[in-house]
Amino acid sequence: MSDLAGAATGSTEGTTTAPAGAPARVAGERTRRLGTSWPALVSWACLVLIVLVALAGPWFVTADPVRQTSSAMLPFGSPGHPLGTDDLGRDELARLVHGARPLLLVAFAATALAAVLGTVVGLLAGYAGGLVEQVLMRVVDLALAFPSILLVILLVAAAGPGTTSLVVGVGVSLAPGLARLARALTARESARDYVVAARLGGTRGPRVLFQEILPNIAGPMVAQVVMTLSVAAGFAAGLSYLGLGIQPPTPDWGYMVQAGQEFLYSAPRLVVLPAALTLLFVVACNFVGDDLRDALDPKGTA
Repeated sequence: MSDLAGAATGSTEGTTTAPAGAPARVAGERTRRLGTSWPALVSWACLVLIVLVALAGPWFVTADPVRQTSSAMLPFGSPGHPLGTDDLGRDELARLVHGARPLLLVAFAATALAAVLGTVVGLLAGYAGGLVEQVLMRVVDLALAFPSILLVILLVAAAGPGTTSLVVGVGVSLAPGLARLARALTARESARDYVVAARLGGTRGPRVLFQEILPNIAGPMVAQVVMTLSVAAGFAAGLSYLGLGIQPPTPDWGYMVQAGQEFLYSAPRLVVLPAALTLLFVVACNFVGDDLRDALDPKGTA
Protein backbone atom coordinates (compact mmCIF):
# COMPACT_ATOMS: atom_id res chain seq x y z
CA MET A 1 0.00 0.00 0.00
CA SER A 2 2.85 2.36 0.81
CA ASP A 3 4.38 1.59 -2.57
CA LEU A 4 1.08 2.42 -4.27
CA ALA A 5 0.77 5.63 -2.30
CA GLY A 6 4.32 6.55 -3.19
CA ALA A 7 3.67 5.87 -6.86
CA ALA A 8 0.53 7.96 -6.77
CA THR A 9 2.38 10.76 -5.02
CA GLY A 10 5.21 10.58 -7.48
CA SER A 11 2.88 10.66 -10.45
CA THR A 12 1.09 13.65 -8.97
CA GLU A 13 4.34 15.48 -8.34
CA GLY A 14 5.56 14.73 -11.85
CA THR A 15 2.47 16.21 -13.46
CA THR A 16 2.85 19.84 -14.51
CA THR A 17 -0.24 21.94 -14.12
CA ALA A 18 -0.76 25.01 -16.29
CA PRO A 19 -0.68 28.24 -14.30
CA ALA A 20 -4.04 29.81 -13.59
CA GLY A 21 -3.17 32.88 -15.62
CA ALA A 22 -1.84 30.99 -18.66
CA PRO A 23 -4.89 31.57 -20.93
CA ALA A 24 -4.88 35.28 -20.11
CA ARG A 25 -1.14 35.47 -20.71
CA VAL A 26 -1.46 33.76 -24.10
CA ALA A 27 -4.38 36.03 -25.07
CA GLY A 28 -2.40 39.09 -24.04
CA GLU A 29 0.63 37.94 -26.00
CA ARG A 30 -1.44 37.41 -29.12
CA THR A 31 -3.09 40.81 -28.74
CA ARG A 32 0.32 42.49 -28.47
CA ARG A 33 1.35 40.83 -31.73
CA LEU A 34 -1.46 42.54 -33.65
CA GLY A 35 -0.44 45.49 -35.80
CA THR A 36 3.30 45.09 -35.25
CA SER A 37 4.13 45.93 -38.88
CA TRP A 38 3.24 49.24 -40.50
CA PRO A 39 1.15 47.69 -43.34
CA ALA A 40 -0.94 45.84 -40.75
CA LEU A 41 -1.27 48.94 -38.56
CA VAL A 42 -2.37 51.12 -41.49
CA SER A 43 -4.78 48.41 -42.64
CA TRP A 44 -6.36 48.13 -39.19
CA ALA A 45 -6.79 51.92 -39.11
CA CYS A 46 -8.34 52.02 -42.60
CA LEU A 47 -10.68 49.14 -41.85
CA VAL A 48 -11.89 50.66 -38.57
CA LEU A 49 -12.29 54.06 -40.22
CA ILE A 50 -14.39 52.70 -43.09
CA VAL A 51 -16.61 50.77 -40.67
CA LEU A 52 -17.06 53.89 -38.52
CA VAL A 53 -17.95 55.95 -41.59
CA ALA A 54 -20.53 53.34 -42.59
CA LEU A 55 -22.06 53.28 -39.10
CA ALA A 56 -21.84 56.90 -37.97
CA GLY A 57 -21.14 58.87 -41.14
CA PRO A 58 -24.79 59.47 -42.08
CA TRP A 59 -25.30 61.23 -38.73
CA PHE A 60 -22.66 63.83 -39.61
CA VAL A 61 -23.22 64.14 -43.36
CA THR A 62 -26.88 65.04 -43.35
CA ALA A 63 -27.29 65.90 -47.05
CA ASP A 64 -29.82 63.73 -48.87
CA PRO A 65 -27.82 61.35 -51.14
CA VAL A 66 -30.75 60.77 -53.53
CA ARG A 67 -32.08 64.33 -53.79
CA GLN A 68 -31.65 65.67 -57.32
CA THR A 69 -30.94 69.36 -57.87
CA SER A 70 -30.21 71.61 -60.81
CA SER A 71 -26.59 72.04 -59.66
CA ALA A 72 -25.22 69.19 -61.75
CA MET A 73 -21.52 68.33 -62.18
CA LEU A 74 -20.21 70.83 -59.65
CA PRO A 75 -16.43 70.40 -59.13
CA PHE A 76 -14.45 69.82 -55.94
CA GLY A 77 -14.76 72.55 -53.31
CA SER A 78 -18.11 73.89 -54.45
CA PRO A 79 -20.08 75.77 -51.74
CA GLY A 80 -22.14 73.24 -49.80
CA HIS A 81 -20.69 70.35 -51.82
CA PRO A 82 -17.06 69.66 -50.83
CA LEU A 83 -16.70 66.80 -53.35
CA GLY A 84 -19.02 68.31 -55.93
CA THR A 85 -22.17 66.79 -57.41
CA ASP A 86 -22.89 64.11 -59.99
CA ASP A 87 -24.73 64.41 -63.30
CA LEU A 88 -28.09 64.56 -61.51
CA GLY A 89 -27.00 67.18 -58.99
CA ARG A 90 -26.71 64.74 -56.07
CA ASP A 91 -24.11 65.51 -53.41
CA GLU A 92 -21.09 63.26 -54.00
CA LEU A 93 -19.86 63.28 -50.39
CA ALA A 94 -23.27 62.23 -49.12
CA ARG A 95 -23.46 59.43 -51.68
CA LEU A 96 -20.01 58.13 -50.74
CA VAL A 97 -20.79 58.17 -47.02
CA HIS A 98 -24.27 56.67 -47.35
CA GLY A 99 -23.04 54.19 -49.97
CA ALA A 100 -20.62 52.56 -47.53
CA ARG A 101 -23.33 51.07 -45.32
CA PRO A 102 -25.18 48.95 -47.94
CA LEU A 103 -21.93 47.53 -49.33
CA LEU A 104 -20.50 46.67 -45.93
CA LEU A 105 -23.84 45.27 -44.76
CA VAL A 106 -23.91 42.87 -47.70
CA ALA A 107 -20.24 41.97 -47.27
CA PHE A 108 -20.50 41.27 -43.53
CA ALA A 109 -23.82 39.39 -43.82
CA ALA A 110 -22.60 37.25 -46.73
CA THR A 111 -19.32 36.49 -44.94
CA ALA A 112 -21.20 35.50 -41.77
CA LEU A 113 -23.42 33.16 -43.80
CA ALA A 114 -20.39 31.66 -45.54
CA ALA A 115 -18.57 31.24 -42.22
CA VAL A 116 -21.48 29.41 -40.58
CA LEU A 117 -22.15 27.13 -43.55
CA GLY A 118 -18.49 26.42 -44.25
CA THR A 119 -17.53 25.80 -40.62
CA VAL A 120 -20.45 23.46 -39.91
CA VAL A 121 -19.88 21.42 -43.08
CA GLY A 122 -16.12 21.28 -42.48
CA LEU A 123 -16.53 20.24 -38.84
CA LEU A 124 -18.95 17.45 -39.73
CA ALA A 125 -16.85 16.18 -42.62
CA GLY A 126 -13.55 16.28 -40.75
CA TYR A 127 -14.90 14.68 -37.58
CA ALA A 128 -17.25 12.04 -38.98
CA GLY A 129 -15.04 10.84 -41.84
CA GLY A 130 -16.11 7.91 -43.99
CA LEU A 131 -19.24 8.21 -46.11
CA VAL A 132 -20.34 11.49 -44.50
CA GLU A 133 -17.05 13.13 -45.39
CA GLN A 134 -17.13 11.74 -48.93
CA VAL A 135 -20.64 13.03 -49.62
CA LEU A 136 -20.09 16.48 -48.09
CA MET A 137 -16.72 17.08 -49.71
CA ARG A 138 -17.92 15.95 -53.14
CA VAL A 139 -20.64 18.60 -52.89
CA VAL A 140 -17.97 21.13 -51.87
CA ASP A 141 -15.73 20.08 -54.77
CA LEU A 142 -18.65 20.43 -57.16
CA ALA A 143 -19.25 23.99 -55.94
CA LEU A 144 -15.54 24.81 -56.20
CA ALA A 145 -15.50 23.54 -59.80
CA PHE A 146 -17.45 26.65 -60.81
CA PRO A 147 -15.65 30.01 -60.80
CA SER A 148 -16.91 31.86 -57.73
CA ILE A 149 -18.04 34.95 -59.62
CA LEU A 150 -19.96 32.82 -62.13
CA LEU A 151 -21.66 30.92 -59.31
CA VAL A 152 -22.62 34.21 -57.63
CA ILE A 153 -24.06 35.60 -60.86
CA LEU A 154 -26.08 32.43 -61.46
CA LEU A 155 -27.50 32.42 -57.92
CA VAL A 156 -28.33 36.13 -57.89
CA ALA A 157 -29.78 36.06 -61.41
CA ALA A 158 -31.98 33.09 -60.47
CA ALA A 159 -33.30 34.82 -57.32
CA GLY A 160 -33.52 38.28 -58.86
CA PRO A 161 -31.49 41.41 -58.06
CA GLY A 162 -31.68 42.77 -54.55
CA THR A 163 -29.90 42.85 -51.21
CA THR A 164 -31.25 39.54 -49.89
CA SER A 165 -30.42 37.55 -53.00
CA LEU A 166 -27.00 39.20 -53.09
CA VAL A 167 -26.24 38.15 -49.50
CA VAL A 168 -27.40 34.58 -50.10
CA GLY A 169 -25.62 34.26 -53.44
CA VAL A 170 -22.30 35.61 -52.22
CA GLY A 171 -22.50 33.68 -48.94
CA VAL A 172 -23.25 30.33 -50.57
CA SER A 173 -20.55 30.80 -53.21
CA LEU A 174 -17.86 31.56 -50.60
CA ALA A 175 -18.82 28.81 -48.15
CA PRO A 176 -17.04 25.92 -49.98
CA GLY A 177 -13.59 27.44 -49.54
CA LEU A 178 -14.13 27.85 -45.81
CA ALA A 179 -15.58 24.32 -45.60
CA ARG A 180 -12.45 22.81 -47.11
CA LEU A 181 -10.22 24.66 -44.64
CA ALA A 182 -12.44 23.71 -41.69
CA ARG A 183 -12.41 20.05 -42.74
CA ALA A 184 -8.61 19.95 -42.96
CA LEU A 185 -8.21 21.62 -39.56
CA THR A 186 -10.85 19.39 -37.96
CA ALA A 187 -9.30 16.20 -39.34
CA ARG A 188 -5.95 17.25 -37.91
CA GLU A 189 -7.36 18.08 -34.49
CA SER A 190 -9.48 14.91 -34.34
CA ALA A 191 -6.32 12.81 -34.13
CA ARG A 192 -4.92 14.75 -31.17
CA ASP A 193 -4.76 13.27 -27.68
CA TYR A 194 -7.22 15.67 -26.08
CA VAL A 195 -9.95 14.68 -28.57
CA VAL A 196 -9.23 10.98 -28.10
CA ALA A 197 -9.37 11.46 -24.33
CA ALA A 198 -12.70 13.31 -24.60
CA ARG A 199 -14.17 10.49 -26.65
CA LEU A 200 -12.93 7.83 -24.22
CA GLY A 201 -14.39 9.87 -21.38
CA GLY A 202 -17.86 9.53 -22.90
CA THR A 203 -18.18 13.03 -24.38
CA ARG A 204 -20.66 12.99 -27.25
CA GLY A 205 -19.87 14.15 -30.79
CA PRO A 206 -21.50 17.61 -30.74
CA ARG A 207 -19.76 18.54 -27.49
CA VAL A 208 -16.42 17.33 -28.84
CA LEU A 209 -16.93 19.39 -31.98
CA PHE A 210 -18.03 22.65 -30.41
CA GLN A 211 -16.26 22.57 -27.05
CA GLU A 212 -12.98 20.86 -27.93
CA ILE A 213 -12.23 21.13 -31.65
CA LEU A 214 -13.86 24.43 -32.64
CA PRO A 215 -11.93 26.60 -30.12
CA ASN A 216 -8.66 25.10 -31.37
CA ILE A 217 -9.35 25.83 -35.05
CA ALA A 218 -10.86 29.27 -34.40
CA GLY A 219 -7.61 31.18 -35.01
CA PRO A 220 -6.98 30.10 -38.62
CA MET A 221 -10.71 30.21 -39.36
CA VAL A 222 -11.08 33.80 -38.11
CA ALA A 223 -8.13 34.93 -40.22
CA GLN A 224 -9.58 33.25 -43.32
CA VAL A 225 -13.03 34.69 -42.64
CA VAL A 226 -11.59 38.23 -42.57
CA MET A 227 -9.88 37.57 -45.90
CA THR A 228 -13.17 36.21 -47.23
CA LEU A 229 -14.76 39.51 -46.21
CA SER A 230 -12.64 41.26 -48.83
CA VAL A 231 -13.84 38.84 -51.52
CA ALA A 232 -17.45 39.34 -50.46
CA ALA A 233 -17.08 43.12 -50.70
CA GLY A 234 -15.53 42.79 -54.16
CA PHE A 235 -18.36 40.54 -55.32
CA ALA A 236 -21.00 42.88 -53.88
CA ALA A 237 -19.49 45.91 -55.61
CA GLY A 238 -19.01 44.01 -58.86
CA LEU A 239 -22.59 42.75 -58.98
CA SER A 240 -23.91 46.23 -58.18
CA TYR A 241 -21.82 47.49 -61.08
CA LEU A 242 -23.51 44.89 -63.31
CA GLY A 243 -26.96 45.87 -62.04
CA LEU A 244 -27.52 42.61 -60.12
CA GLY A 245 -26.79 43.91 -56.65
CA ILE A 246 -28.06 46.82 -54.57
CA GLN A 247 -30.62 48.66 -56.65
CA PRO A 248 -30.87 52.42 -57.21
CA PRO A 249 -31.74 54.92 -55.91
CA THR A 250 -29.94 53.47 -52.86
CA PRO A 251 -26.35 54.81 -53.08
CA ASP A 252 -23.73 52.10 -53.44
CA TRP A 253 -20.06 52.29 -54.36
CA GLY A 254 -20.34 49.65 -57.08
CA TYR A 255 -23.30 51.29 -58.79
CA MET A 256 -21.64 54.71 -58.44
CA VAL A 257 -18.71 53.48 -60.53
CA GLN A 258 -21.09 52.20 -63.20
CA ALA A 259 -23.13 55.43 -63.23
CA GLY A 260 -20.05 57.66 -63.40
CA GLN A 261 -18.04 55.79 -66.03
CA GLU A 262 -19.45 57.84 -68.92
CA PHE A 263 -17.95 60.92 -67.24
CA LEU A 264 -14.56 59.29 -66.66
CA TYR A 265 -12.68 61.96 -68.63
CA SER A 266 -14.75 65.00 -67.78
CA ALA A 267 -15.30 64.19 -64.07
CA PRO A 268 -13.05 61.26 -63.06
CA ARG A 269 -13.87 61.79 -59.36
CA LEU A 270 -17.26 60.13 -59.96
CA VAL A 271 -15.44 56.87 -60.71
CA VAL A 272 -12.13 57.18 -58.89
CA LEU A 273 -13.52 57.96 -55.42
CA PRO A 274 -15.94 55.01 -55.01
CA ALA A 275 -13.54 52.64 -56.77
CA ALA A 276 -10.65 53.73 -54.53
CA LEU A 277 -12.70 53.29 -51.36
CA THR A 278 -13.77 49.79 -52.43
CA LEU A 279 -10.18 48.87 -53.25
CA LEU A 280 -8.98 50.30 -49.92
CA PHE A 281 -11.47 48.17 -48.00
CA VAL A 282 -10.54 45.00 -49.92
CA VAL A 283 -6.79 45.50 -49.46
CA ALA A 284 -7.19 46.40 -45.77
CA CYS A 285 -9.17 43.20 -45.13
CA ASN A 286 -6.42 41.12 -46.72
CA PHE A 287 -3.67 42.70 -44.63
CA VAL A 288 -5.75 42.46 -41.45
CA GLY A 289 -6.41 38.79 -42.20
CA ASP A 290 -2.69 38.16 -42.59
CA ASP A 291 -2.03 39.98 -39.33
CA LEU A 292 -4.66 37.94 -37.49
CA ARG A 293 -3.26 34.70 -38.90
CA ASP A 294 0.21 35.54 -37.64
CA ALA A 295 -1.02 36.73 -34.25
CA LEU A 296 -3.32 33.76 -33.65
CA ASP A 297 -0.74 31.20 -34.73
CA PRO A 298 -0.37 28.93 -31.68
CA LYS A 299 3.25 28.17 -32.58
CA GLY A 300 4.12 31.80 -31.96
CA THR A 301 2.82 31.69 -28.38
CA ALA A 302 4.25 28.37 -27.32
